[in-house]
Amino acid sequence: MRIGILCGGGPAPGFNGVINGVSLAARARGWSVVGIPYGYSRLMAGDTGDCRELTADDVAGIETRGGGVLFTSRANPKKSPESMQTVVDSVKALGLDALVTIGGDDTASSAAAVAKAVGGGMRVAHVPKTIDNDLPLPGEAPTFGFETAKHLGAQLCKNLRVDAQTTNRWYLVTAMGRSAGHLSLGMAVGAGADLCLIREEFGEDEPIPLSRVADLVEAAIAKRRAEGQEWGLAVLAEGILERLAPEDLQRIAKLELDEHGNPRMSEIDLGRAVRDELVSRFDARDLKVGFVTKIIGYELRCADPVAFDVQYTRTLGAEAVRFLAEGEGDGIIAVEAGKGRVLRFEDLWDPETGRVPVRRVDLEGTAWTSSLPLQARVTAADLEGDGAERLGAAVRTTADDVRACFGAAATVPA
Repeated sequence: MRIGILCGGGPAPGFNGVINGVSLAARARGWSVVGIPYGYSRLMAGDTGDCRELTADDVAGIETRGGGVLFTSRANPKKSPESMQTVVDSVKALGLDALVTIGGDDTASSAAAVAKAVGGGMRVAHVPKTIDNDLPLPGEAPTFGFETAKHLGAQLCKNLRVDAQTTNRWYLVTAMGRSAGHLSLGMAVGAGADLCLIREEFGEDEPIPLSRVADLVEAAIAKRRAEGQEWGLAVLAEGILERLAPEDLQRIAKLELDEHGNPRMSEIDLGRAVRDELVSRFDARDLKVGFVTKIIGYELRCADPVAFDVQYTRTLGAEAVRFLAEGEGDGIIAVEAGKGRVLRFEDLWDPETGRVPVRRVDLEGTAWTSSLPLQARVTAADLEGDGAERLGAAVRTTADDVRACFGAAATVPA
């Protein structure tokens, strides 16, 4: 069998582990593996000149390195019938019997479309990845790259929190995660952050006003100051931007879309917008609070994978080859309860939207509920008695304003 392998979408720690696992497992069966650089982009151009068979030396040791030796792109072969036909022609020119794709839901849907367009002459095994951990894999299995991104993100946030303490300032960190708050939550809890805001906690029915986000950050600042601490670290999930009130979003940023139509959120500094809102409030009260804003995202995507992701990705690569050897049709490779499992593309896709539904943070799950008392969140008990006066004094406002702004935040059990 002759297998092609390519990467799509944004980088994630573990790309190389999958490439290594597929290559070695295929070679053990006497099969060949053809590396296809830059995702679908070269195939869409009818350019197969840089595609070549991967040898054992080519993949030796790559599994512990970040980045991807085959590189990646967000090129979308579904954008036109002409692009899809060129990809089909390129696949046939390479003489491929199967294609292993590594990427997120966009790469998966493209792979399914390519397999269908080829007309049964080629099978597809897709290995899902995203540092956002937002694909609904069985058994709540993580997506590869998430554990590494969480680990490094927590280390960076921990360092920033020490800097906040040393300089007596507040750090407002915007963490990558377009549609779900898993990464932000993991980073925040892992770093001992004083606050973590994720899009899920605001519900899905109404847009999120920027002032509401600022209220929650101000509540944390007030609680910390009332306890004698004028510094802290807040982690804000990038996904809040996707649901921000349109008038607020238009005011702070101009959105661009990627090749699959997804908004590019990773370059918008949500923390800066929140900082500006708070500085305006505090200036009116003659209160000075030092702020530093930071976006953490691109630093995580090409990090050397931790041991979990090295083992996980090599396992997924080997399982992709086993599926191609023993199964039939096309499938998504997963591991559930320590055993390989193959999902059909249609098992994950929403039939109404044609897309994979997002796995969001479960607000009733332990990961979220256990994090709340660890944060500087205002509780109902904080507003009882003279509590509102004490919080108001900490940020130079009235008890009535505290109850109005912070009361809705008092959701943490006392």
